[in-house]
Amino acid sequence: MEHVNTRKNSGTTTPVKRQTGGKRGTSTAGTASERRDHLVKLAAELFARKGFQATTVREIAEEAGILSGSLYHHFDSKETIVDEVLRTFLEDLVARYRGALQTESDPRTVLSEMVRIGFGTLEPHRAAITVMQNDWSYLRSLPDNRFDYLVKAEDEVERMWVEQIKRGQALGQFRGDVDPKLTYRMIRDTIWVAVRWFRPGGRLNTTGLAEHYVTVLFDGLATGERTSQSA
Repeated sequence: MEHVNTRKNSGTTTPVKRQTGGKRGTSTAGTASERRDHLVKLAAELFARKGFQATTVREIAEEAGILSGSLYHHFDSKETIVDEVLRTFLEDLVARYRGALQTESDPRTVLSEMVRIGFGTLEPHRAAITVMQNDWSYLRSLPDNRFDYLVKAEDEVERMWVEQIKRGQALGQFRGDVDPKLTYRMIRDTIWVAVRWFRPGGRLNTTGLAEHYVTVLFDGLATGERTSQSA
């Protein structure tokens, strides 16, 4: 989180003063911050729609109604913009997951909340999730290990989920014949792939979608006796 904040507070002071016509104090910083956030959102939508590699700085500037050179007053590269998009999403997600774990509730309650958190990101972080799905491999291939934090965040999130599943198995809440890591990855993919078909304003909002999934996850689809064989 400090990395993102440091970038926001560095490299933008000079252009902020030029663009505000002499305004001082918090209004100057606020105007610059709002403009920067607006540019990040515009760029994120383009990345999600066209793909990060296919989107040019000129297209981002045109979408914002400014010259390409003006965009460089706020960001030194296209990578810096997508960096902020992804970091913002991951920091929010991880912080919310940690909050769920800190409640020290039973594993089923914690996992239910984590499912709700995951589905709850589909609207506010739709673009970031789409970019991660479409451009993960390319971003990881860029030099200087700039996007190594993607893997670190993924590993931390996986560890959170797997530990809760194992804890539930130890307490007898969850079946002992399922693989915790495989189970997590199936849950993960179900949540993130939903960004491709979920549309706000449809029959179910993200809350309803999460509750439906929690029901299927813990209560199952089949009725009657269990048909699968224990491992």
